[in-house]
Formats: sequence, structure tokens, C-alpha cells
Amino acid sequence: MTTFARLPRAAVTAASVLATVATLSAAPTAFADSSAAEQQLSQALPLGDQDLAETRTSQALAKGVTLTKIVRGTEPAAPDQINTTTRGPWVVNVLTIDPAMSKGRLKATYGPDLAKVEKTSDLVRTAGAVAGVNASFFTFTASQLYPGEQVGLGIFDGKLLSEPLTDPAEVNLLIDANSNKVLTGHLRWTGSVVNRNTDVRLPLEFVNHPPVIPAACATLPDQTACTQPGDVVLFTKEFAAATPAGAGVEVVLNRYGCVVRTATTRGTALAPGQTSLQATGKDTVALLAAVANGCLNRDIKLMNQNGDDVPLRSGLYGVTGRYQLTSGGEIVVPDGTGSFFDRNPRTIAGTTQDGKILLATIDGRQTTSVGTTMDETAAVADALGLHDAINLDGGGSTAMALGDGTLVNHPSGAGGAERAVGDAIVFVPER
Repeated sequence: MTTFARLPRAAVTAASVLATVATLSAAPTAFADSSAAEQQLSQALPLGDQDLAETRTSQALAKGVTLTKIVRGTEPAAPDQINTTTRGPWVVNVLTIDPAMSKGRLKATYGPDLAKVEKTSDLVRTAGAVAGVNASFFTFTASQLYPGEQVGLGIFDGKLLSEPLTDPAEVNLLIDANSNKVLTGHLRWTGSVVNRNTDVRLPLEFVNHPPVIPAACATLPDQTACTQPGDVVLFTKEFAAATPAGAGVEVVLNRYGCVVRTATTRGTALAPGQTSLQATGKDTVALLAAVANGCLNRDIKLMNQNGDDVPLRSGLYGVTGRYQLTSGGEIVVPDGTGSFFDRNPRTIAGTTQDGKILLATIDGRQTTSVGTTMDETAAVADALGLHDAINLDGGGSTAMALGDGTLVNHPSGAGGAERAVGDAIVFVPER
């Protein structure tokens, strides 16, 4: 939804964590394995006044996969008090996946291509998933040519399709679908292409992100005449039906990294196995020099916040959130002001200390569920037992859906309308 960048940062303890006691009333279910999830989620939510009633209902969606609905507070909020009331109500839906019991794979998915947006319910249904939630921040603006473009890291089955950024707020969720293990933290990357014959190396600025033409050269139809630095971008077939069009240079490569064609304007359809390199500004000259008389190797590396390599391998997925909520069992969300830190609908992802995976939504901006501030969101994550957790895209994007496309939560759009998003995290059962 909003553009930001990321760098590793030190954890900062939240200024305040609400401590409350609630009355719990868990309704019985017909599923034998839902009791374990109830026990895992037994701590009252630290939201609002201590005397608020809190009810919980659970159902097993599949072996090792449980959905719990938590409602705290009983009276609807006054519309003008949604951001300030201590009486709630709050509606929280929690999807718990126990890798030791479940049979399936947690993964990230997107629609027909990266540039398009799809509703979370459609992404869940199309993936054949048990359930899922919305995931990364994305461009969002409807007037954009590529509204679904991720803002930050995007890894899909071992392919880096969007690079991590450098804003200290960005935090990433890595999913190993082969083991159903999830890690949170900050990733860094380096990317370049190297001519096999000449060893000329050309750094990449972006992956699957439209390059910017330098302002001083905006009217130049021939970007090779520009003297200002531009961008060099790698595009893959997954991005869109065609690469971004405009002034600049584009070189199309086959599956072996060898040049198929070169054009002095940008914009083309890529065949399966093909990639392209686009350049603007004076980087057009550098690109033409780098590809001359040879084939290219890609040199793309991912590192975690400790500087260790993160291999791009089959079954690896990665999405982008904004702010770590808990780390190592401690609340680490920073202080902040402004609308992002006010009460909003939220989507949370993380893991418990014993390896369970939780995906949660908190409805907001409604009299029936007021939403949470960033501090309150971190407190909820902590109360749910999340040892490590991040805040995913929220607001009107917050959605949880079941495999048949049924929405679990109530989005904040008019009439509960669901927003189309860039990607989703889904749990897909074994076939």
C-alpha cells in the first residue's frame, strides 16, 4: 500500500504494553484437535478495560490446522470513538498451523502475474488452500499500470521476483515450504550481471520494478545521450504480459543468458524462459557495453541481518511486512505517530517458541471491531504466544479466507468489500 525501504535495525521495546484480565468463554467444538489450539491461545488479549468479556470459538480446518475466533467486548463502539475507546470491541481471527501434525505446505502466492491484484479469497481458492491471509505491501494505487507490484521482498518457490529494500521499517517473512519453518528478520541483497567473455559486471538496481528516467533527461527520446545516472532493472516473465514501455534500452536474453534482441526503446513481451534488462539515463550505455559480444551470468545473492547467505532454492518463499512486532519473545515494535500507528485493521504472521505458525487478522475501523494501534498489535502478538512476529499489510487489505473463498473476517471496505491485493500466504494440503 505504501512505499518504504528497509535496513537492519536494532529492536526497540514498545513504550507501553496493555496488561488486562478478561473473562474467557470458549464454545465447544466438534473437532478433537482444536483443544490444543485453545490451550495455545488461552491468554486473554491485553486490549481495553480489564472487565471486558472475551469469547473464543475454534474449529479444526484440517489435521493440525485450527481457526480460532476471539471477540473481546460486547457493545458496538460509537463511530467517533473508534480510535480512542477502551471498551472495544475487537474481533481477532487466528489460524494456527502445527507443522508436526499438519499435512501440507505453507507458501506465498500471487495472481496471473506480479503486476495484477487479486482478492485474497480468490488467491486462496485458486491455490487449492485450506485457508490464507493477505501478505505483502504493494503499489496499490489503482491509477498505476502495475498495482500489484510488491514493495519489498518477494520470493516465490526459490525465485527472487522482487528485491528487499533498505528502509529500516521493512521486515521480511521467510517460509521454507519443504519443512514448514518460518523465520522473520531483515534481508539484504546484491545483484549484478556479468559478461562471460569480457567479465564486465553491471550492477542491478531493481528486480521487476519500472526504471525511472532521470528528470533532466525526461524529454530525450534517446536515453544514450543522457549524462545522468538512471536505473538498470532485471525483468522476468512473471512480472506482466509485457515489460514496462518507454524511453531507454532493453536487452532480451534467452534461458541461457544470451542476447536475443536489443532495442533502443523499452517494452516487450517475454517468451517462457526469457528475461530482459532495461536501462535508463546514462546506464543505457553501460548496459549496451555489458552485453556486447557475449552472454551474461546473473549474480544475485541474499543475506540475512547477520550477513549469512540465504540460498535461493526450491520451496523458499518470502514476503514483506512493516515493523517487527516481537523478536525472541520480546515486544520490539518502535514508537511512532501518524495514521499508520493509529488503530487500523491488521494482519500478523509469526511463530511460537515451539514452532507453530500463526496467521491472524484483526478487524478495524468499524463499530463492531475498532482495530489496533501498533503497540496494541504487538501486545496481541505477544499474548497469542508469538515468539517472533511481523506486521503484514493491513488496513483495507486485511483479509482471511477459507479454501472455498469464504471470507473469515470482515474487511473495512464499504459494506465489507474485500480489496484486491498483491499476494497472499496460504496453507495448501498434500494431494
